[in-house]
Amino acid sequence: MGFVRMEENIGTPPQALFDAMDVHIGERAAKGVFLDGGGLYGTEDAVNYIVRAGEISRVDGPYAEAKEVVRGWSIMQYDTREEAVTDVQAFAEVHAKHWPEVTVISTLRQISDGPDAPGE
Repeated sequence: MGFVRMEENIGTPPQALFDAMDVHIGERAAKGVFLDGGGLYGTEDAVNYIVRAGEISRVDGPYAEAKEVVRGWSIMQYDTREEAVTDVQAFAEVHAKHWPEVTVISTLRQISDGPDAPGE
């Protein structure tokens, strides 16, 4: 699973990034690598339920302390970890080329199928 984190309230990405992402995602979808994904709005209407010491509390956004927020996600399937890492770098390169003034953190995480650690 991929996550994209950026600063809150940075505005709408340029059309060139949307166009490049359409191509990037379309190529991966055609290969069967990209399974699902999308962008997320900011935290202005976010809702969190926090469980602490067995008690549940609700906290609504926006969150003044948030510096970076998850702005997008994707579910992908690769044959090897190396292929996944290479492709996340390509994803980052699309952002570097088409929205260079913004700091983007692209994170790759393996989806758990159960309690075992990866490789077990």
